Amino acid sequence: MLTAEEIGKLIRTVPNFPIPGVMFKDITTILTHPDALGDTVTHLERIIEGFDDIGAVAAIESRGFVFGSVLAARKSLPLVLIRKPGKLPGDVLTEKYSLEYGTNEIQVHRHSLPKGTSVLIVDDLIATGGSAMAAARLMERDGCKVAGAVFVIDLEFLGGSAKLADAGVHNLSLLSYAGE
Repeated sequence: MLTAEEIGKLIRTVPNFPIPGVMFKDITTILTHPDALGDTVTHLERIIEGFDDIGAVAAIESRGFVFGSVLAARKSLPLVLIRKPGKLPGDVLTEKYSLEYGTNEIQVHRHSLPKGTSVLIVDDLIATGGSAMAAARLMERDGCKVAGAVFVIDLEFLGGSAKLADAGVHNLSLLSYAGE
C-alpha cells in the first residue's frame, strides 16, 4: 500500500490554473497510478474512524465524487451528490459561497436523506473552506447533521480547515500544505 507521503508525491502542482497566481493541486495524477485511488480511500477510511456514527456521504462536485463514491461504496452508505447549479433535476436547495478565486454556488436535492442523518462531507481539497462550509449548510438546511468532513488535501495557508473547525465541523485531511 502507498503511504500518504507516496500519494502526495503523485499530486502535481499546475501553476496559474485556473487563474494567474493560483498553484492548483491536481489529484488526477492519483487516478492514473495503479492502486493509488484505492490506497487514498483506505487512508481516508482510517482518518474518519474516530468520527461519530456516519449515516451517509455527501460528495462535492466534481473531484469529491471520485473519493466520496468509493468511500460510500466501501462503507455501504448512501451517497449524496452536491453539484454545481443546473445539474440536478427536481427540487433543490442552493447555497452561495466564496472561493479562492471568485464566487460560486452549489446545490443538493431536497430531502435526499431522512431527517437527522449524520453526514460525512468529502472533497478532494479544502482551500478557503467556501464550498465545504456551503455543503455543511446545505445538509443542515435539509435536516441532516454534519458528522464531519474529510479531504485528500488541505491547503492550510488558505485557512479553510480552521474556518470549518471554528464553525464546529470536525475535519481532517490526508495531506497538508502549509504554504505555496
